[in-house]
Amino acid sequence: MKKILSILLTAATITSCNIDRFPHNLMDSDNISSNPDAGINGAYGQLKAWSDPMHRAGEYAGDNMMIRGASTDAFYEFISYARTPNNGRLSEFWNAGYKAIAQSSNVMKIITEGESPEKDNQLGECYYIRGMMYFYLVRAYGRPYYQSPETNLGVPIVNGTPDDVFNDLRLPDRATVKATYEQAISDLKKAESLLTIKKGNIYASKGAAQAMLSRVYLYMSGTYQSPNAEYARLSVEYADKVINSGDYTLLDRDKFMKYNTFTPENNAETIFAIKRVASEFSGYDHYYGVGGMYSNIGGMGWGEMYASAKYIDLLNETGRNDWRPDNYRIVDARASFIEPTYSEDEKTGKYTEVFRFIKEDAANTLNYAQFIIERTGNTVTAIEVIPKTATTAEQRIPYALTVIDANEGTYSIKYKDGKTYNGVLDYYISLNRVYPQFYITKCSKEGENSQLHSPVISRLGEVYLNRAEAQAKLGNYGAALADLNKIRTRSITNGAYSSLNALNASKLIDKERELELAFQAERSYDVFRNGEALTRQYPGPHNQSEVIAPTDFRVVYFIPQSAINSYPGVLTQNPTQ
Repeated sequence: MKKILSILLTAATITSCNIDRFPHNLMDSDNISSNPDAGINGAYGQLKAWSDPMHRAGEYAGDNMMIRGASTDAFYEFISYARTPNNGRLSEFWNAGYKAIAQSSNVMKIITEGESPEKDNQLGECYYIRGMMYFYLVRAYGRPYYQSPETNLGVPIVNGTPDDVFNDLRLPDRATVKATYEQAISDLKKAESLLTIKKGNIYASKGAAQAMLSRVYLYMSGTYQSPNAEYARLSVEYADKVINSGDYTLLDRDKFMKYNTFTPENNAETIFAIKRVASEFSGYDHYYGVGGMYSNIGGMGWGEMYASAKYIDLLNETGRNDWRPDNYRIVDARASFIEPTYSEDEKTGKYTEVFRFIKEDAANTLNYAQFIIERTGNTVTAIEVIPKTATTAEQRIPYALTVIDANEGTYSIKYKDGKTYNGVLDYYISLNRVYPQFYITKCSKEGENSQLHSPVISRLGEVYLNRAEAQAKLGNYGAALADLNKIRTRSITNGAYSSLNALNASKLIDKERELELAFQAERSYDVFRNGEALTRQYPGPHNQSEVIAPTDFRVVYFIPQSAINSYPGVLTQNPTQ
């Protein structure tokens, strides 16, 4: 009971560094009445705690990344799909989300609409935060919208503190998915009407509400095979509002390749981001941020998760991205957020040339290999070195490589297992366990400050892709193609798709969303909401042969058991099988 009270009382935990903490993490109601800014800032502060597990739950369940090995951290369940209700990170996601809902709702009760544009804007900020929270919670804990939203359960709709929390605190069970979406839409539309003051992209704005509505309606627009035209049209309508407002600009290619280094206030493409500052971190705190698992920068970060081979292949689909320091060439601008850890030879101080490819180690088990290269004239030979053991000498097995594209450095190898594999000439990338470290820096380097990162919630690039998908579901393939190529050609010079139709629309749009929105916590939801299965047939300790169907019970997360235990009322759990 204490936990739910701490969430629902007038000012649950305030995390903004600009607000004094009150005893027991509660805020005096008279203080809120006289200073609603404090409650609003507290709601923004909750987004900081919420954004970390939100990212991990959305991104780790996808196929853009891999981890070097099993982990005892609760986030490993997101990767392995070993769902349990006793997961501390899911509890943090749930609790911070509902604290933001409670604080926003309670501020709404003390501001009278129509007093002034400033007061109305404050109300709009609260409605935006609450609507966004309901949407993010229902997409994690409720099934995809196309699957019986009238009967599947979403999350409880609890809009603020009841009048008598001590004598009459009986909260409702989970609303349906449909009702939860309706609540989110109602809040976001209200926010749209109230937000008239432009305070910058680290605050709620009319454009932020419209961008979120374009995404919410897209999630409701059905699958490509069975689209819902009404919601697809609404997604287009709200995307139009954002794009035509002129308030946001797609960065050009060169600036886009540095997207992660800009503070949100200095990024014309960002619509809304959750602002983080370096002073919020001390010492090794940077290890524990989102970027800390993806890389080690300046000695900060675990660097235990890397771009998946599937994602690397997508980046290289239209031409090889070469990350070698002395031959750096980026074909797809999104490859600039990947940084392999090339390792110099300790004796020579030079990089070692290798042939890297992916081979079958066993049935349904893929792994990387990096064989040293020897050259004789035009002949390129890869040498597999098998270290000596107590009973055997070192073995060096040569393989003559066959050219696929010499300019791209791509070759094939006829391996000793009798199979032919394609690979690339590159420099040796240092390993963590047996995996080359393809560091991900999209969630790092803000202001060039190690692992600092302000999570991007909405940006213009996504809005174009929302509109492209919605137009395709309406059969407007010409309009969809124009939007898709707007994003495609920003990253790949002369990379425009020539045509889009009913046969290829889902494949091309899905691919572009995966490339563009990687490491923004969208991927797993994008797959399942369109009725597709998730497969991860690439190196890593995960189950490489597993197929996660969109109807699998593990597509949604369990309601945290701690929330059920403390809930004043019935809180129904998701199915466990």
